Amino acid sequence: MRERERTELLRNLLAERGFLSIADVMAATGVSAASARRDAGRLAEAGLAMRIHGGVHAVEAAGSEPNAQETLATRSFVDSQTTNVEAKRAIARRAVGLCADGDAVIINGGTTTFQMAQFLRDRRLSILTNSYPLAELLIHETENRVALPGGEVYRVQKLIVAPFDDDAIQHYWARLMFMSAISIGPLGVIEGDPLIARAERKLLGRADKLIVLADASKFAPRGSLVVCPLSRIDTLITDEAAPSEALAMLREAGVQTIVVDLSASDSEAA
Repeated sequence: MRERERTELLRNLLAERGFLSIADVMAATGVSAASARRDAGRLAEAGLAMRIHGGVHAVEAAGSEPNAQETLATRSFVDSQTTNVEAKRAIARRAVGLCADGDAVIINGGTTTFQMAQFLRDRRLSILTNSYPLAELLIHETENRVALPGGEVYRVQKLIVAPFDDDAIQHYWARLMFMSAISIGPLGVIEGDPLIARAERKLLGRADKLIVLADASKFAPRGSLVVCPLSRIDTLITDEAAPSEALAMLREAGVQTIVVDLSASDSEAA
């Protein structure tokens, strides 16, 4: 199959699925892993996709307006994914280190929690997540058991949000829940959209311990909806740029705080 034919085929598959792993590219075109990565790179260079670890995600067409019923009052997944990437990656690595094989965990949708996927490759967990990009990677590239809640798909934030109280998650229990948020303040974990806040409260009700993943930027005031108070957080993982007053606030609230060293994380990854 020629390069132009492969590109057209992959373009159509990407439009249909929204995500293609390198394995998907290889299966669809019959090329080697190296050629599949080059094909994925060409899609990204053409502005048709965004490269992520293990594959590519479709990019919304420039100038397109999402259906109002499919949007939430918070930043898009794509926009958030490109900010503070090194810190998010280091925080996610540390978060996965808190898991033990056999654990049942909940991973809430977000760009920091999404970074956990690459560190879960060799783990054996039962994972409930409302993030369909995270579920996609876990299904294709790990041996973890994956469960999704029922609900409506919000494409911009790449979340599955259930509007009902009596959905499947009521039958799920987890030792740990990993959550990211738009802000952490004196009142607790803050979100900007009522549907997201409600969905997170429901998930939180199914977990024993809450682990919050928050890079230093998350201590700036944003949003107005309290998901839970600081007292509900067992552990918060942040990076070394976190403001000293924010760390003091967490200590006073009795929150165990882990501050990751980005330089040490870089050396571990090398």
